[in-house]
Amino acid sequence: LATILNQVLEARAAILGLQVEFAERGFDATSVRAVARRAGVDPGLVRHYFGTKGDLFVALNELPGLPGEFLGPLFDAGLDGVGRRIVALFFALWDAPDGRQKIRALIAAASSRELEGAGLAEFIAAEVTDAIAPRLTGPQPHLRAELIAANVVGLALARYVLQLEPLASASEE
Repeated sequence: LATILNQVLEARAAILGLQVEFAERGFDATSVRAVARRAGVDPGLVRHYFGTKGDLFVALNELPGLPGEFLGPLFDAGLDGVGRRIVALFFALWDAPDGRQKIRALIAAASSRELEGAGLAEFIAAEVTDAIAPRLTGPQPHLRAELIAANVVGLALARYVLQLEPLASASEE
């Protein structure tokens, strides 16, 4: 039993070390099967521990969850004030004890030409924009959802990576 447990833990660690697959191929082109092949494990094992490709990306990047899970409820109270609720949510995540370090690392990886964005741009398009667009009214909801995502990423870059003042030290309010 101890041997089997060690093998499972080693396989899980190997899978978690595979951000390179997303970095090289991007989010869209990366498959659970490709991640499993690179880790030397069965694709069923990847699905067992991580679920979908989005869930795997979340785990690899230590994100709090799939964006649709926490963005969707922000729209339940209507569109009035949703921008403020989105910013408050992300500040709560990023200002958490290890949140600043995680967002800096993620934005830095996305900004790196060598890593080709570590799949972040495609992840945002597939998971964030697609979670927001159906909840918007009016023309061009997908474009407007991308603008929301771009503003949130820009805010993270300015506040946590570039540490532009007075934004970096401003209170959430």
